[in-house]
Amino acid sequence: MRNSLQNQKVWIDMLIPFEEMPDNARLWIYQADRKLGDEEVKFVEANTESFLNQWQAHGQDLKASFSVEYDQFLIISVDESFSQASGCSIDASVHLIKALENELKVSFMTTSQVAFLQEEEINLYPFNQLKSRVAEQTITPQTLVFDNTVQNVAEFKSRWLKESGETWVKRYF
Repeated sequence: MRNSLQNQKVWIDMLIPFEEMPDNARLWIYQADRKLGDEEVKFVEANTESFLNQWQAHGQDLKASFSVEYDQFLIISVDESFSQASGCSIDASVHLIKALENELKVSFMTTSQVAFLQEEEINLYPFNQLKSRVAEQTITPQTLVFDNTVQNVAEFKSRWLKESGETWVKRYF
């Protein structure tokens, strides 16, 4: 006698809450060049969720998650212990970002600005202004800076937002 479960497809929810992603999960941080409004955040969330629900690499579903932080950062994560993201799947996620940019008239791909958290506001400063911002004390060693180069969830938790004096920004002090 055959087990009736053999004929049923086992379904695994591939979109999981961001807080449940393992520390070694890979991630990408997309920094918007401005704060998003409430409706824009909902739009980003709905479209990202829809994309991640069908995201695949070489026909294999990807176990993924996302979070919108400070209404300005879109973080996408994939648990590569389940299935690894491929070049094509990463390209597909970039197409999502480009579509969001086009619809919202915002840039998520600009890397020439550094984000700082000052008095509960995100301030973006071009790299070439950091030295002068330090000189005028707009940025101090205690000013919180976002490090969007973190590679995985563990790094995100431990060093995405740190005091400037503990990061690469310290060379300007």
